Amino acid sequence: MVTNVNSASASTRILSIETRLPAKRLGVAVVEALVDVIVSGSLAPGDLLPPEIPLSQQFGVSRTVLRESVKRVEEKGLVTVAQGRGTRVEPSSSWNILDRVVLTALIAHDDSLGVLDDLSVVRARLESTMAGETAHHRTADQLGELRRTTALMRTSVEDPDAFNAADHAFHEMVMAISGNRLAESIARILFERARESTRYRGIASDEHVRFTLAEHEAVFAAIEDGDLDRAERAMNDHIIDAWQRRRLPDHRGARPAG
Repeated sequence: MVTNVNSASASTRILSIETRLPAKRLGVAVVEALVDVIVSGSLAPGDLLPPEIPLSQQFGVSRTVLRESVKRVEEKGLVTVAQGRGTRVEPSSSWNILDRVVLTALIAHDDSLGVLDDLSVVRARLESTMAGETAHHRTADQLGELRRTTALMRTSVEDPDAFNAADHAFHEMVMAISGNRLAESIARILFERARESTRYRGIASDEHVRFTLAEHEAVFAAIEDGDLDRAERAMNDHIIDAWQRRRLPDHRGARPAG
């Protein structure tokens, strides 16, 4: 397998795995390392991965583990394996962005916060649509559950853990009541991956908590009134505005969401 100098040097510098891990976990670690190297730009589109033997030696894994790991990376769209021609890195347009490992790596290397900006916009569109659908056909019992969760947020503004749990439960309820399973699944993937990033979570001030509570109350009021359009606007504004409040000051305004 032919490789170029940049590919070889990048892999030699970056790739290493804890060999005491169980075999199954070793494969996961290799996949995550390969994805990270590609997403970080250390290997560019068109580059070839190093040959199988030296690459397996760098990772400290068997060729079987390496081969299976590369197959997993290919399934995520990051590389293409061509018999006799090597394993070539694909452009980001081919990547499965919703894949857990890929999205986690994208967020981890998101120095400009552009990925988190885009993620917030997409999440806002999805959840606003679901908020509208919830306003359209929620039952009295479901409305009662949302009311109780909103009240819990109100009484826990001085307890960050309880407030965040109620906040999360509110969004989960709105999505579940909407009945839009596809939008719910995609929004949940985006949100769960984003929450793993300290840059996305940020540090909420007392003022931010009050804003967040008021925004949830606005969403609930629109759902309670059965106002589809108002519920959509309230949820969209909440998610975009909440992200802008959390956005690091040195990046704020660099690439505004909206």
